[in-house]
Amino acid sequence: MAEVVSSRVDEETRRKMKRLRHVNWSEVMRQAIIEKIEEETRRDVDPNEINEAIRLMEEVRRPRGDFNGTEESRRWRDRRK
Repeated sequence: MAEVVSSRVDEETRRKMKRLRHVNWSEVMRQAIIEKIEEETRRDVDPNEINEAIRLMEEVRRPRGDFNGTEESRRWRDRRK
């Protein structure tokens, strides 16, 4: 059995929808919901993996002695000229 889902849109959007009466807005919404579910399902990542990636990025970003990444990048760019 199908469930009913409702949604609110602003007046201008509703006016535009009414001008396009040939469009099956229920089907448009169904497809948009299905696509969003599929997109989010593909993105389903283990939170532990995300936390580990964040930890690694933070570690790489930490200052290392007298190394300055900005200055190093500039030096390499200047060498190419």
